[in-house]
Amino acid sequence: MSRIGKKPVSIPAGVTATVSGQQVDVKGPKGTLSFTATDDVTITLEGSEISVKPRGTSKRARQQWGMSRSMVANLVEGVSKGFKKELEINGVGYRAAMQGNVLKLSLGYSHEVNFEVPKGVTVTTPKQTEIVVEGIDPQLVGQVAANIREWRAPEPYKGKGIKYKDEFIFRKEGKKK
Repeated sequence: MSRIGKKPVSIPAGVTATVSGQQVDVKGPKGTLSFTATDDVTITLEGSEISVKPRGTSKRARQQWGMSRSMVANLVEGVSKGFKKELEINGVGYRAAMQGNVLKLSLGYSHEVNFEVPKGVTVTTPKQTEIVVEGIDPQLVGQVAANIREWRAPEPYKGKGIKYKDEFIFRKEGKKK
């Protein structure tokens, strides 16, 4: 039994949701998102709550139950609050700056890295060593943050590179004489 799937998703004030068959459309102050569930689950809108129930007892139906509920909850959270990932840059001379729709990264390469920011995501640099990725789609926000981090992942000896703000880098001891 799914513990996540049993819990209904409450819709906050200012957010409207419509359910038509397997399609869930959620509209809020930050934008509009939609999700199409598989035929293994039934989605119903009761007042200001969306509930997800499995259509059978098969393993796939139980898997889709919790996943579908999480997807609907992410839609509601995305259009009401939005999602945010914060990145930190560590290293001498490593810095980031936004120029229009392009994130310019100086990461110790012989050239500057120009990262084109996709639609649906906003990237800001409050400081030269901080990058904030925001948007309403959690998958897109996470993917953009991962793509930025990929340019210079943190190394375990000095900790140089781009890391998530809450990430712990396991440090190693260097060579000994």
